[in-house]
Amino acid sequence: MQKIISYPISIVYYLCFGLCLVIFHPIQWLCFNIFGYQAHKKSVDYLNFFLVKCTNLLGTTYQFNNLDHLPKNVPLIIVANHQSMYDIIAMIWFMRRFHCKFVSKKELGSGIPSVSYNLRHGGSVLIDRKDPKQAIPTIKGLSEYIEKNTRSAVIFPEGTRSKTGKPKEFAQSGLKILCKYAPSAYVVPVTINNSWKMVRFGTFPMGLGNRLTFTIHEPMAVKDFAFADLIQKTEAAVVSEIRY
Repeated sequence: MQKIISYPISIVYYLCFGLCLVIFHPIQWLCFNIFGYQAHKKSVDYLNFFLVKCTNLLGTTYQFNNLDHLPKNVPLIIVANHQSMYDIIAMIWFMRRFHCKFVSKKELGSGIPSVSYNLRHGGSVLIDRKDPKQAIPTIKGLSEYIEKNTRSAVIFPEGTRSKTGKPKEFAQSGLKILCKYAPSAYVVPVTINNSWKMVRFGTFPMGLGNRLTFTIHEPMAVKDFAFADLIQKTEAAVVSEIRY
């Protein structure tokens, strides 16, 4: 029944979602090219505010737990499970004061209004999953960027989205590079729940009435742990709160 009801609502949702992307693309361009980074970031923040509001049409709500646990004025390496693109929209808006930058697949770097422009110009990095050697210097550059500018890198070590919420095994290489070249950073495990339900039927129609939760676990200073211990503690924290 939910799937049937969702068809007309999803059409309205996609019209609003697409309109936001198209409107904010030239706004981003103007902000970046005329006013610089801070103005561009504001435009991206408010793009994602409106994208979040679009999902409210689907009955989607959001809950962020323990935001006050995040340390300020230090680089952050945010490590989360990955369930859908709605993970990213929510994190950009609700965690906006931490300047989240993402490790994304290169295919997203072109062809998508607003999204592709932000990935290319907003501080995130694009990697080719078929070329691991290319990813190493790219992620190194991101780690040096957050170390220098006191910003946040978001990485999804599962490598791909979980379609059922069930966690996949964490890959270590990307996180290891981030930790090595951002030694003053804190690793922040984050557990995401119910985002996969937004796309339980695929990209159309959308899932209705979902409450997406983001649980922030205790941050850990990179300098205080051997990497093997850090990755073990991080994965254990993320997985401990996943409900599927």
